Amino acid sequence: MNILFVTATRIGDVVLTTGVLDWLAKRHPAARFTIACGRPAAPLLEAFPQLERLIIIDKKPLSAHWIGLWARCMTQAWSLVVDLRSSGLSWFLLASRRVVRRRRDNTRHGVLELADLFAVERPPAPRLWTKREHESRAEALLSGSPVLGIGPTANWRGKEWPADRFAALVERLTGADGPLPGARVAVFGALAERVAAEPVLASVPASRRIDLVGTIDLPTVAACLRRCALYVGNDSGLMHMAAAVGTPTLGLFGPGNETRYGPWGDHTAVVRTPLPPEQLMGAGFDHRTTGTLMESLTVSAVEAAARQLLQRMREHAA
Repeated sequence: MNILFVTATRIGDVVLTTGVLDWLAKRHPAARFTIACGRPAAPLLEAFPQLERLIIIDKKPLSAHWIGLWARCMTQAWSLVVDLRSSGLSWFLLASRRVVRRRRDNTRHGVLELADLFAVERPPAPRLWTKREHESRAEALLSGSPVLGIGPTANWRGKEWPADRFAALVERLTGADGPLPGARVAVFGALAERVAAEPVLASVPASRRIDLVGTIDLPTVAACLRRCALYVGNDSGLMHMAAAVGTPTLGLFGPGNETRYGPWGDHTAVVRTPLPPEQLMGAGFDHRTTGTLMESLTVSAVEAAARQLLQRMREHAA
């Protein structure tokens, strides 16, 4: 059995589709998968156990990238084509069965919507796959005392909580009276986000600082996130990665839609600004130039949410 699975470009969007990918793999353990996705998230799928081929989709003018993908897939007779990009590609391929995402419903979480697409009663949780070398490197970087993971960046500035508040939060959570006293602090981010992350890095004493901003590949990021006692970060792909590996994850929301894009799982929580997205993104809003819209979210509110999440995890483990 061969399956073509066409998924998203952005890291967070791809992570949210890994639950149904894992469900399909378990339902068809002998199947081989060809996965097509955008370049940013492709490394996250390289360790998928049933991967036959990984096709990277680079966007081209006039939707020429879809023609290129069709040309690479049209000689194959597919048992199943899954198109989560609503591209229409599947109708021009020889396939015994097609599952095509028609449209998005922003009033429901993406995981629930995908479960409905496959008529799955229990929504399959996102998950990530890593190789031994990724786990070994993560162990070398994070072994020892508890680690607090921090994700101070996002794909646009409006979703970024101010850096000085992340610094204050780290001090409260890892101080003598905090829930993670003396914990080391791993700061995550892409190389292009280094300027935004620098103030948070600078606020952590060198003896407890683990700088992971642009220094490791995505699968190793996943392995490092798995070893964190808690992850606190903006609405971003990193937040979804942390939730997917099972780490207690607190997502910070303002202009983003937590109903649709909140971290998934019983080990997650969300805290948001007092104002809803539609009020934050008013006249003159431009995601390319508008600065942070997260200033109304206080350090105390995030600290309280983090403490509650950790307490809930401890009670669950007891």
